[in-house]
Amino acid sequence: MRWRIIVLLAAAAVATSGCSSSKAEVMQPAPTQNKQTQAEQTSRELAKTDNLVLVEGGAFKHAKFGHYGKDETIASFYIGKYEVTQQEWTTVMGSNPSQFKGADQPVEMISWYDVVEYCNKRSLLEGLQPYYAIDKTKSDPNNKSEYDTVKWIVTINTGANGYRLPTEAEWEYAAGGGQLSKSYSYSGGGNPDEVAWYWRNAGDQYLSGDWNWPIIESNHSRTHAVGGKKPNELGLYDMSGNVREWCWDWYAETGSASDSGSMRVLKGGGWMGDVKSSELAYRGKFEANGYGPDQGFRVSRDA
Repeated sequence: MRWRIIVLLAAAAVATSGCSSSKAEVMQPAPTQNKQTQAEQTSRELAKTDNLVLVEGGAFKHAKFGHYGKDETIASFYIGKYEVTQQEWTTVMGSNPSQFKGADQPVEMISWYDVVEYCNKRSLLEGLQPYYAIDKTKSDPNNKSEYDTVKWIVTINTGANGYRLPTEAEWEYAAGGGQLSKSYSYSGGGNPDEVAWYWRNAGDQYLSGDWNWPIIESNHSRTHAVGGKKPNELGLYDMSGNVREWCWDWYAETGSASDSGSMRVLKGGGWMGDVKSSELAYRGKFEANGYGPDQGFRVSRDA
C-alpha cells in the first residue's frame, strides 16, 4: 500500500518527505440536490461543529520558541479547537479519503492542495469570502520540488474572511498557549501521554523500547477521536500528536518565512511519530502533494 511507503518516509521523529505523487483518488462532489437546499443543509451541519477559539495576539510567551524575547508579535486570529474531523470533511467535500474511518476522528490522507480547496469550499458554503485564489492552469514558479506534479499557484485574497490554514508562527503561538503560555514542551503539558496520541500509546497496548514500525502496525496503532486528551492553556486539543497538521508556509531550514520552497510545513507530530515530533518546537515537512494516514489539519480565520 502506498501509504505504508509514506510511513517509512514521513514517520518516526524525522517527519521528512520522499518522492510522492499526486493523489489518485478524485474527490467526488456531494450528491446532487437543489443547490440552495444543499448549501443550507451543509451550513447547518457545519454550524454544529464550528469550534473556533479566539487567540488573542501579542508577543510570544513560550520560552522554548525561537520567537521568544524578540520584537515579534502575532495578530489576533481564530483557530480550530479540534483538528478537522472526517464528518466535517465529508460534509464539504462529499467523500472521505481517510485510512482510519470514524466520524469524529481527524481526516487524513489529504494533501496540502486538498486542504486549501476544502477551506475555499467551506467558506462558500457558509457565505464567507474564499481566502485563497487557486490557479490550476499554470505551474507555480516558487515551487522548487522535483516530486510535486501538481504545483498549483495558490495566493491569498487580501481582506477575505474565509477559512484558511494557520501560518507556522500562528500554529506555534496557539499550540504554546498564546498569552497564557506555561512553556510546556508539548501542547497542554509536560507529559506526552496526557496530551498526545503518538506511537507508544496510539494502539492496543502501550509500547516501550525503540520506535519500530512493524511493532507499531501490529499493535493496530491509529488516529483517535479528536478531544480525547487534555487541552492546552487556550482549550485547544491534539496540537501534539494524533495527526501532523499542515501549515501555510514553505519549509525553510532557517525557520523564517519564505516565498518559495520545495516542501510545506507540518507541525504537531502524529500517532505514528516518535515523541520528539510531538514537541511544539519540532518542524516537519512534506511536498504539498504528499499525503499519509498521519497528516491532517485544523482551520483558522482572521479575527
